[in-house]
Amino acid sequence: MTAPDTRRRLALGTMLGAPIALAASAAALPASALAAEAAEAAGTPAAKTAVPGARGPEVYMGLDQRELDDAYDQRVWAPNRDIVTQRMNNTCDDARARLGEPLRRAYGDKPVEGLDIFRTDRPNAPIQIYIHGGAWRSNTARDHAYPAETVVRAGAHFIAIDFDNVNGTDGSLFPMVDQVRRAIAWTWRNAKSFGGDPQRLYVSGRSSGSHLGACAAITDWKAFGLPADAVKGYVLQSGMYDLRGPRLSRRSSYVKFTDEMEHELSPQRHLARIGAPLVLLWGSNDSPEFQRQGRDFTAAVRTAGRPVQGIFAQGYNHYEIAESFANPYGPVGRAALEQMKLARA
Repeated sequence: MTAPDTRRRLALGTMLGAPIALAASAAALPASALAAEAAEAAGTPAAKTAVPGARGPEVYMGLDQRELDDAYDQRVWAPNRDIVTQRMNNTCDDARARLGEPLRRAYGDKPVEGLDIFRTDRPNAPIQIYIHGGAWRSNTARDHAYPAETVVRAGAHFIAIDFDNVNGTDGSLFPMVDQVRRAIAWTWRNAKSFGGDPQRLYVSGRSSGSHLGACAAITDWKAFGLPADAVKGYVLQSGMYDLRGPRLSRRSSYVKFTDEMEHELSPQRHLARIGAPLVLLWGSNDSPEFQRQGRDFTAAVRTAGRPVQGIFAQGYNHYEIAESFANPYGPVGRAALEQMKLARA
């Protein structure tokens, strides 16, 4: 596999809020072979450029189609993806070996609508619900047990939830958001059954799971029979908070975006609905669009007068920052434990 062109990757990756400058600096640089290879592996067409290295017309935020597609394809920006993913898989296995298999509970009628609950031995303990990523189309709760030991040893229950992927919802994100909301509501109502405190319920997410988590953050919980402040805080890493960019990217080949979906499921457009503190994280080696999404959402929430903390994690790419949840001293692990007011074990 050919690594992406270093000059082009750095020109895009070091852009911090200047899309027009990015467009200029990226001009005439060669295309990323990795992007095309990743697209082929995913079964989606790569963006086409008539002449290698030539820039096409601007599509979004100063990016042409190829650049925008690359900015929403983390494989272009994280050449060690498979290595980090294998480490996280190993950590999942270690967590189950040391903590035991999780309780499996259903929050809905469909087979996929279940939760993996790793319990702490402390009574009436806080709860951390984790929403996995996977570009809205892959992964499971079982793949995301790697933060469990960090959370459980610190004195909280850790819950990873399962939900449909977009390939099973006819391309719609609405059913996935509904499932996440119902899983959170089930947890609040049934917390005491596994020793949890419903008054200390927190939510975290990764990548597309952070998008779903941000949609939870704009939820009217009273409509689910819960108090408005049912969730006490959110820690969201490397997420997407406005869907315009993803809609214009190659992701529209499998997500059937509509105007309604783009608007209703863009949390950045519904800031008045946010009722709980947010901690938003992104890495310096995340793609430029994921960095921009984190910066823009942080700024918008702050301007709206809602509590938010933005954390720019130096030296982390999209997968490394997710892995840091398994480390109580990593950026995500530290943020989650601090939000729950738990000491690092």
